[in-house]
Amino acid sequence: MRTRIVSLIFLVLLCSIAFNMYAQTVKITVRDYDKNSLPGATVQLTKAIDSVSVFATTNQNGLAVFEGLQNTLYIVRISFIGYETLEKSISVKDDARNFDFRLKESAITLDEVTVAAKTPLIRQEDDKMIIDPESLANISTNTLEVLESVPGMYVDQDGGIFLNSATPAKVYINGREQKMSNQDISTILQSLPPGSVQKIEVMRTPSTKYDASGSGGIVNIVLKKGVKIGRFGSLSAGINQGKYGNGNVGFTINDSGEKSSYYLNADYSLNDREEILNVNRLMKTDTLLFQNAVTRRKTHQIYTGYGVNYDVNDKTGLSYDGRINYSIQESNTANTNYSEAIDNIRLSENNNSILNDAGFLNIQQDFNLNIKLDTIGSEWDSKFGYNYSNRNTDQNYDYLFTIPDIYTITGSGNNIQQRHFLSLQSDVTYNFPRKIKFESGVKSTYQQFGSDADYKINYGGAVISDPLRTNSFSYKENINAAYLQLSKTLVKEFVIKAGVRMEHTYMAGKQTIPSDTSFLINRADWFPYVYLSRRVFKMNDFELNAYAIYRRTISRPGYEMLNPNINFVDQFLYEAGNPALKPQFTDNIELNVSYEDTPVFAVGQNYTTDIFSGVMYQSPSNPDIAVRTYDNLGKSKETYLRGMIGIPPGGKYFFAAGAQYNLNEYDGFYEGEPLQYTRGSWRLFTFHVLRLFGNTKIIMSGFMMVNGQMDFYELKNFGALNFGIRQSFFDDKLTVKISARDVLRTMVVAYEINQGSINAWGDRYTDNQRFGINIRYTFGFGKKEDKGGMFNMEVE
Repeated sequence: MRTRIVSLIFLVLLCSIAFNMYAQTVKITVRDYDKNSLPGATVQLTKAIDSVSVFATTNQNGLAVFEGLQNTLYIVRISFIGYETLEKSISVKDDARNFDFRLKESAITLDEVTVAAKTPLIRQEDDKMIIDPESLANISTNTLEVLESVPGMYVDQDGGIFLNSATPAKVYINGREQKMSNQDISTILQSLPPGSVQKIEVMRTPSTKYDASGSGGIVNIVLKKGVKIGRFGSLSAGINQGKYGNGNVGFTINDSGEKSSYYLNADYSLNDREEILNVNRLMKTDTLLFQNAVTRRKTHQIYTGYGVNYDVNDKTGLSYDGRINYSIQESNTANTNYSEAIDNIRLSENNNSILNDAGFLNIQQDFNLNIKLDTIGSEWDSKFGYNYSNRNTDQNYDYLFTIPDIYTITGSGNNIQQRHFLSLQSDVTYNFPRKIKFESGVKSTYQQFGSDADYKINYGGAVISDPLRTNSFSYKENINAAYLQLSKTLVKEFVIKAGVRMEHTYMAGKQTIPSDTSFLINRADWFPYVYLSRRVFKMNDFELNAYAIYRRTISRPGYEMLNPNINFVDQFLYEAGNPALKPQFTDNIELNVSYEDTPVFAVGQNYTTDIFSGVMYQSPSNPDIAVRTYDNLGKSKETYLRGMIGIPPGGKYFFAAGAQYNLNEYDGFYEGEPLQYTRGSWRLFTFHVLRLFGNTKIIMSGFMMVNGQMDFYELKNFGALNFGIRQSFFDDKLTVKISARDVLRTMVVAYEINQGSINAWGDRYTDNQRFGINIRYTFGFGKKEDKGGMFNMEVE
């Protein structure tokens, strides 16, 4: 009731704002170093987010005027006969719409001169953080490794992405949530070439425009599409070596004209890694279980991305984008288990062999209609998307027992999981006078998931059905949402943005085998949002801005958490979902400060009720077996601090370094017993770029986790240090990148869990130390200049 009252207050406040439309301009003055105006100079502004360009020519006073540009980052390119061509980045804001540039006389008056535009690695744009992935791609072999290198972002060994919370972030690709398991999302990200990413948007507290199911934040990966710089293509190939060798080869083609463009990307990659897991568990007061598992995971991945963009007229644009991911996954696990009494007497011993063969197919089809309502950023944007995924897994296992008796158990099975996901979304953005912005939209999604598992056991020559693992589960989900959001710039650049989102959730799951069980969630919830920003200090080029954000969010358990199907790890551990899980609700508030659009400090708190978490319980039927599942534990409060310093890009050397502290406090129940648990952890991160000479750059990134936490696993200190060197030849057409990841081999994650009836400890390593080389050649031509050279724009 309290949330609904607050939401109604927001609606009344928002709807009371009056509005009248007006246009805005951006003025650019061009002079030489003697302060003389340069009439007739060509000024080109290219929007950094989509490479759309506009042109103007300076008048007799050296002034170029652009009408109604959006507040965002642009690359400005100024050319004039007899002067060196200048390229720089500018950030257009309500209080920054007039710019002054100086051109330097050139001894060579006809040849094209290209200057690299310096774009920050991280910048704050409204209520989201924008990551430029160009430098990160130089030390990465796929998009998942790009995310691993983002300062302040942590990707765990199972592909979970964490920002400022113990809850993993939602992953979006091109603005659409990937409603899949971490395993499937990781497979897709590993198949995406690192150079296919245009930018990464990080929303720690997303606005009401985005789904409310984002208590851990949102990471939106925006892929490159048909960039309007002419016809070009590229070929790339690379290899990297750890315990086993990996490799990739791919190509891109882009062709664009005045009204249309198309693109085609394709890539094949081989991912071959070894994982080593050591587990020690106290089974009884006088018995210890020791386990060592070595798993080789080998994946062949094929990725294809394609699309067409067409401008019907100056105001209407259509686009179609498609992606196909297909992978063949093999894993072979050799597992040794033995138990000993307190006097070192061996009580049992067995060796397990588990072989999994899986095929994974994911097809994404997206359609978009965009209508510009005016020239100052008002638009109507509609999207339709369909996603299909299929995972077909065959498993064969062999358990050889040697102590106390010698016998063998073998078995096999098949699990087929299919998913259909439909999404329809329509958003309206309207800019009114007096710096008022109105946003509203509706969204509807439908998901259908099915899982069928059939397993057999061969015991003593008799083949029988495995009643514990044979399972049939179906799940349907329909979420309908609508939102309203208004923002207003007040005096002294004080910005207020507020909104409310309503989401109706329908979730129905049914298990028919081995028993007939079902669950149903049918509810509507309101999610308010408030965003405040203000410039707190400005002196010459030094500017500080402060932000305050509040939002209420929901985390719905995914189908992999609800699916009761049992994944039999070994005879001492199995995994299963919990169909009784309830959604959790989080109220987040954050205060942060940025310098020149670069975030430097933040403090925030998350208050969560009905929090669900990964847990490990003792099996009620056999105390020797541990069950890894999910459960609602009660409530939690998480407090975090984040800070970052650095040297901005533009010179020979650039760096960013920072730290984040998280304090988690739980109050609830664990395995039926009262739970009071508190733990603090640190995450340190850094990123460096050094330009040695010409087109040679050295890149270094690293992070360290101190007293980390994953669910209720307490992690020991670990981290990674990565290096890369990039060299380009032939006017940037040929690029060679050499990379080294986890050079000190410090990504060995040691852990301990001591909750309820489970007391265990161990460590895990996933073959992170790798050394590789990647070669990329760009061919074709772009916009022609006086000499017909290629249009090159490098973003650092």
